[in-house]
Amino acid sequence: MISTLLSRAGGPTDGDRTPRLLYGADYNPEQWPRTVWEEDVRLMREAGVNLVSVGIFSWARIQPAEDSWDFTWLDEVMDLLHEGGIGVDLATATASPPPWLTTAHPEILPVTAGGETVWPGARQHWRPTSPVFRRHALRLVRQMATRYADHPALVAWHVNNELGCHNVYDYSDDAARAFRSWLRARYTTLETLNRAWGTAFWSQRYTDWEQILPPRLAASHPNPTQQLDFKRFSSDALREHLRAEREILREITPDIPVTTNFMVMGGTKGMNYPDWADEIDFVSNDHYVQPGPQDRDELSFSANLTSGISGGRPWFLMEHSTSAVNWQPVNVAKRPGELARDSLLHVAHGADAVCFFQWRQSAAGAEKYHSAMVPHAGADSDLFRSVSELGAALKRLAPIAGSEREPAPVGILYDWESWWAGEQDSHPTSLLDYRQEALDWYTALLSLGIRADLVTTRSDLHRHRMLIAPVLHLVPADLAKTLTRYAEQGGHLVTTYFSGIVDENDHVWLGGYPGALRDLLGIRIEEFGPLLAGETTELDDGTTGSLWTDRITVTVPETDVLSRYRTGMHAGRPAVTRRVTGNGSATYVSTRLGVQGLASLLLRLLEPAGVESELPTAARGSVETIVRRSAEARFVFLVNRTDEAVTVPGLSGGVLLGTTNEDGTVALGPRGVAVLRQPTA
Repeated sequence: MISTLLSRAGGPTDGDRTPRLLYGADYNPEQWPRTVWEEDVRLMREAGVNLVSVGIFSWARIQPAEDSWDFTWLDEVMDLLHEGGIGVDLATATASPPPWLTTAHPEILPVTAGGETVWPGARQHWRPTSPVFRRHALRLVRQMATRYADHPALVAWHVNNELGCHNVYDYSDDAARAFRSWLRARYTTLETLNRAWGTAFWSQRYTDWEQILPPRLAASHPNPTQQLDFKRFSSDALREHLRAEREILREITPDIPVTTNFMVMGGTKGMNYPDWADEIDFVSNDHYVQPGPQDRDELSFSANLTSGISGGRPWFLMEHSTSAVNWQPVNVAKRPGELARDSLLHVAHGADAVCFFQWRQSAAGAEKYHSAMVPHAGADSDLFRSVSELGAALKRLAPIAGSEREPAPVGILYDWESWWAGEQDSHPTSLLDYRQEALDWYTALLSLGIRADLVTTRSDLHRHRMLIAPVLHLVPADLAKTLTRYAEQGGHLVTTYFSGIVDENDHVWLGGYPGALRDLLGIRIEEFGPLLAGETTELDDGTTGSLWTDRITVTVPETDVLSRYRTGMHAGRPAVTRRVTGNGSATYVSTRLGVQGLASLLLRLLEPAGVESELPTAARGSVETIVRRSAEARFVFLVNRTDEAVTVPGLSGGVLLGTTNEDGTVALGPRGVAVLRQPTA
């Protein structure tokens, strides 16, 4: 469906409707006087912009009172953009309710677990389950869709904005009623719910549905399955709001694709995006770099995961930053080359649209120090020149539009429910970081020059010769069978500590850990051995473990011990095991090895899986390679992960972006990107 949007973008001054990469930003003309708008369109064309998102936070301007509407300004903006050849991704404007609505109906405001009201003054101050908010929001959506259904600038609908960013968990009475309805649909009877929640513990048995509440502030740890179900419910409640807006848009504008912007980045975990992906016509994502030793690897990881959620199909980068943001403790400006590298990394992983927050940097408001395509310094600035250079590069990359991600030899399984359940309270350690463990495996593979895909349980796992499933804590019986079948049919599974421990109800698989995966792995663990903060253990292969250890007993003779603990309470016992099963294998890693330790281990695991780097030896670790493929060509992205110049020899293909030396090697400057076009085999 994104190909439809690609071909629709443009206007009367841009008659070429062939697919191209889209480029633009959130555009907020209501922040600026009318005299600025025409200059905006002129500068957009200069920068190569062909798409903007409009109306995201415009509810109060569009509807200044309950029975008053003002579309005059938005009509003019839509017309100006169309005349300038710029398509519009039009938001439904429901993200932040206006003051008149919250004053008249304070019952739409969210409530925290401790019973505090979340008051207006920022954004997203609404309950996902409020029938009052839903009624007013859908009225606005219908007005927007009816007015702009036939406007030639309209190329896509943008539902709400970053659903759940600030209001994913609401503990209000509205939420309590909706939670009970959700539980009735899931369990049908109270007896089934009581079994699933293990309410025999702590005298929690329910005898009436009205007794059930969200996991509000309690005297001790709330019921863990209640917590897990509330996470599921909260994600579903936001998805239901997405559906409600989408249905009106499809009713009135059936030919206009609908999307909403996910936030696959950092610690954002409240929304189960794989469950949401089928609700929209194409996946969109927002991403912002967070400084740290793995900052650009995390960017690549998140873009890769977005592609996995999208099923490998092209997606839309709805927001990222040209330079500094405003919401981190210290907001560092991007260095030369990082604006382009960050953007093109997303393109490499499947983004067919590259957009920023926002077009013109705000002069007032909470995000006035957040960078934009046009900074406070104006168009006569290094930043705007970099923005325009990126626009020109994206035009050269037009042949990539519509191509899909080529499967990598290694898959990393990322599962939201394991993330939720594995990091709940009352566990062996509170130091576990699900996302960091997955990111460490990803970075270790990058350091070896190995391509890897982030995949979900909905993906075709058999497309990958090796499948890494770190901290796969929650494993229903069906998933255990899928993983067993994967290994027996020739796949090489790698999993880690605290995996296979509980079922979908957060009940422990009995008989010894790792429960659901115990027979596949050929091991048994009677008791966990978490480590204190700062405590480490040495392995006999020279690597160092932290966070966790296990007292492993090998139960299947064919299970090999790849390394043992050299120090600590489990000294002499297995630390890493590998069992050959069928035509494949299953490996267990019982401690957190960190990036260097994982890279060392992977060197031993990749060879039997038949996986090797496609890069020449000299470029491995310095260069990330990503491949997109169309019916006509294979597009190989080479991304310099370092701050030094790198030369990559031995690769074939014409150069779409970048430079080559006289000897045919690809030259990558510091933080540079090159793209090769190769014929398909």
